[in-house]
Amino acid sequence: MASHNDTIAAIATAPGTGGVGIIRISGSDAFDIAKKLSHNASFQPRYAHFRHFYHADKQLIDTGLLLFFPNPASFTGEDVVEIQAHGGHVVMHMLLAEVIRLGARMARPGEFSERAFLNNKIDLLQAEAIADLIAGGSEQAVFASQRSLQGDFSKQVNAILAQLIEIRVWLESAIDFPEEEIDFLADQQLHQQLTELKLSIEKLRQKSRSGVVLNKGISIAIIGAPNVGKSSLLNALTEEDTAITSDIAGTTRDVIKADVLIHGIPVRLVDTAGIRESDNPIEQQGIEKARAIQASCDVILTVYDGSEKISEIVKTDESELSVINKIDQLHPDNERLSPDLWLSAKTGDGIESLKQRIVDSVKGGDINENSFTARQRHIEQLNMTQQHVNYAEQHLKNYVGELAAEELRLAQNSLNAITGEFTSDDLLGEIFSSFCIGK
Repeated sequence: MASHNDTIAAIATAPGTGGVGIIRISGSDAFDIAKKLSHNASFQPRYAHFRHFYHADKQLIDTGLLLFFPNPASFTGEDVVEIQAHGGHVVMHMLLAEVIRLGARMARPGEFSERAFLNNKIDLLQAEAIADLIAGGSEQAVFASQRSLQGDFSKQVNAILAQLIEIRVWLESAIDFPEEEIDFLADQQLHQQLTELKLSIEKLRQKSRSGVVLNKGISIAIIGAPNVGKSSLLNALTEEDTAITSDIAGTTRDVIKADVLIHGIPVRLVDTAGIRESDNPIEQQGIEKARAIQASCDVILTVYDGSEKISEIVKTDESELSVINKIDQLHPDNERLSPDLWLSAKTGDGIESLKQRIVDSVKGGDINENSFTARQRHIEQLNMTQQHVNYAEQHLKNYVGELAAEELRLAQNSLNAITGEFTSDDLLGEIFSSFCIGK
């Protein structure tokens, strides 16, 4: 990890030209740099002061607002200065260059949030929520990110941690008094506490899966034979003429992608080439892409032509939804079939049911006003926590208290890795490097 005794600076507003641009400075020299930049003008903590900002040769660069937040009551926990000036590209970079000349260095991506974490202003879940809030692709995602930022996710992790620690204390007591260990380990209250702990972990795992969906959205591949109405279905879901439709088989020869919101969830729809035997080299490439896409998507919509007799519905994956299209022209022999959904992309019949089924198939119907955003690493750590607790339970059944205690210690480490109380520098570097510069 880099030293945190120095002073960092960055442009905190998005690249480009705007009416206002912000430069953020954090570190022990932030106050002195601001004084020099404004030619020793005075300013009080937490007041917005109108000031002039000067170049090294005493030429005026710009005028704007200067705000000073002394440590520890700042975002990073260090002295922080924010300079609000005109948002021109050249102006911003001239001011930043002068700040660096006066003693700061360029901040790394996410370094302000990283310092807030290292100075115990926020935990790791809250730090990640900042990035998720900025990247929120829907209103629900923004609200959920804000709940994580306010500590809702952290509170639920800490509640499970408290359950786990209580069981560990019980076990350690049994180990300290070996003549009573068997009675301790056989106590039904202990096993009941373990059962409740496992239930709490599983509930949080389910909520976290929904949080990942809110965070990254859902990817859906629309597959099937040529001319079953895949492109028409894409257009029905996007409510636009996103893809060319035709009665001629093989119209779609490349992958067509469209991003939409379905019930507040960001969804990427992928229309693929119709899968069939073809001698056309261009169509063959599209078919190969279609087959590759299936492996990377969260949901697969396998579309069948309901106007033609269908021999059988074949499902090869749990994430697959079978859809019979063209029910407005339904072949009578198909009434015996049991697909997941019946619809008509042409008339719109069944489209709303499809949208609900898509969202439910991924989130389990659990996204609500109490949801928070989550990441795949959180689920992985919860999986590890659950695994260690399961191992501990097995050791308790065999009256091996020491091994059970060790598994619970490892479970606690896995939980602490979620909030950042137990984590590596490499992981921190990976997380914060994905942030934008200036945050």
